[in-house]
Amino acid sequence: MAKVAILNSKGEKIKDLTLNKEIFDIEPNDQTVYDAVVLMGASLRQGSHSVKTRSEVSGGGRKPWRQKGTGNARQGSTRAPHWRHGGIVFGPTTERNYTKKQNRKERRLALKSALTYKANDKEIVVVDDIKLKTNKTKDFKDLLKAIKVEGKVLVVVKELTDELILASRNLRNIKLIESHEINTYDVLNYKTLVITEEAVKMLEEALK
Repeated sequence: MAKVAILNSKGEKIKDLTLNKEIFDIEPNDQTVYDAVVLMGASLRQGSHSVKTRSEVSGGGRKPWRQKGTGNARQGSTRAPHWRHGGIVFGPTTERNYTKKQNRKERRLALKSALTYKANDKEIVVVDDIKLKTNKTKDFKDLLKAIKVEGKVLVVVKELTDELILASRNLRNIKLIESHEINTYDVLNYKTLVITEEAVKMLEEALK
C-alpha cells in the first residue's frame, strides 16, 4: 500500500495516510483511460459548425447561358460547388453526433488508473484541510507555496466555500473542484493533485 504524508497549511507533516490499494495501486488500464479522455473531449464540442450546400446558398436559380452554341461548357447554375460563392461539398453539418458512451465500470476503472499513475509518480499531495481566512488570491498562493506545489494544480476538497472560490478564480493554472466532481481528464491534465484528507475518504468510499 502506498503511503503519503498529510500536511497542514504551513506545509508541516502531521501524520501518514495509507491510500487504498484498490484505488491508488491497481494495474492501470490504458484503453479505458484513453476512452475516458476522448469522451471528455467529445462532450466539450459544441457541434455548431455548419456550411451551406448548393441547395442552400442564395442565387443561381437561372441557367447562366444556353445549353449549346456558346462554346462554353454547359452549366445549370452559378451556385454549383466549382463556382465562386457556390455550395460546399461534404462540409460539416450540425447533423453529426459527437456523443460517446462509456459504462460506469469503465469510467471507474479509468479514474482509478489515472489516480494510480499519480500515486506512482508521487504527484499527490494530501492536506488536512484547506481553509482561508480571507478571499484574497495571495492567501491561496501562500498556501500552495507552503505545501511546495507549483505549475498546473488540481485542488479537490470536500466542500467549496466562497473564500476558496474567490481566492482561486484568478489563478490560471489552478482548478478547484469538490470530490464528487473528480474525473479522469482533470487528473491527467493537471501536474499535481492536491486533495484534502476528507476528500480522499469520500473518494475511496465512492470508488469501492
